[in-house]
Amino acid sequence: MSDNLPSPLQRAVDVGEDASDVTPARLFIGRSGMSYRTSTQLQLRADHAFAKDALGASLSLAEAPMDELVERFDLFEVATEASSHEEYLARPDKGRRLAAGVAELLRENCPSGVDVQFVIGDGLSPLAVATQVPSLLGPLLDHASARGWSVGRSFFVRHCRVGVINDIGEALDAQNVVLLVGERPGLATAESLSAYMAHRPRSGDTDAQRNLVSNIHSSGVGTEDAVRRILGLVDSFQLQGRSGFMVKESAQPTALPGAGGR
Repeated sequence: MSDNLPSPLQRAVDVGEDASDVTPARLFIGRSGMSYRTSTQLQLRADHAFAKDALGASLSLAEAPMDELVERFDLFEVATEASSHEEYLARPDKGRRLAAGVAELLRENCPSGVDVQFVIGDGLSPLAVATQVPSLLGPLLDHASARGWSVGRSFFVRHCRVGVINDIGEALDAQNVVLLVGERPGLATAESLSAYMAHRPRSGDTDAQRNLVSNIHSSGVGTEDAVRRILGLVDSFQLQGRSGFMVKESAQPTALPGAGGR
C-alpha cells in the first residue's frame, strides 16, 4: 500500500479502529481453533440463506413499493426471451434478448432518439431493485431533465441480463441507455444495485463498450453519489461520443443542478 494514499482499511488498522467500520469483509473476526467462532459461522449461514432467498425472489409491479413507481412514472413491463425464472438462471443468453414483439411495443410506447433512456431490470436480485430504485429513479429523471436532456419513458424488464441494453438501444435509437439492475447477491449484502450504461448501444456490443456504477446500497454508494456518478458518465458519453473502457470517471464529478422533487 502507498504511504501517500493509504486505503480506508489501512487507516483503520493504523489507528486501531475496528475493520468492520470500513468494510463488510470478514476480517480480524477471530477463530476457535482452526474454525470460525460459532457466532461467525451462524451469521455466515444466515447471510448465505438471505442471498439464496434474494436470488429466487420475484418482483411485482402491482405491489409495494413498485406500484407507487408505476403510478408516478407511468412504468410498464416487458420481458426477455427467458420465459421463466428457471430458464433465466439456466440460459443467460435469453435474458440478453428482448422477447418477440417487444421492440415494436417499445417504439409504440416510448419516444425514440432521446438523450437518455432509463430502464429497470430485475436482474439477479429483485430485492435490490425494490430497495434501491424507489429512491434513485426520481432524482435521476429530475437531474437529467435539469441538464436539458430529453428523457425517455422508463420501463421494467423482467428476467433481465445486462446485454439487453443492445436490443433496447436498437429499438429506441437512444443516445444513451442506463440500466438499473439487481446485482448477484453476495454474503455482504443482497440489496446491491448496479447501473450499467452505454452510448448508442447496438447488437454485438460487449462490456467493453459499457460503463458501470456498482454497489449502490445503504452501506456502499449512496443515492446522491450514485446519481452524480451516473449522470457524470453520461455527460462524458455526450462529450466524447462513446462509452466503454476508454471513458473514465472524473475524480470530481460536476455538481448536480438544482431540481424540484418529483
